[in-house]
Amino acid sequence: MSRTPLITGIIYLILGFLLTYFAIFNLQNGADWGFFTYLLLILATFDIGGGIRMIAFHFKIKKLQQKK
Repeated sequence: MSRTPLITGIIYLILGFLLTYFAIFNLQNGADWGFFTYLLLILATFDIGGGIRMIAFHFKIKKLQQKK
């Protein structure tokens, strides 16, 4: 079973929001803005951006398939 860009995009979005939650949780428990917090937020940014791009790619493919 192959994964479509829609499923991959949703997985990336979930992972990005989960990493954002962990970064916020890390800050609320008394940690400062250290390397680990920045790393979590950078990875979350890449995951959310990639997820949005994959979902947009899915709809672009669907639109091109409907034109044929």
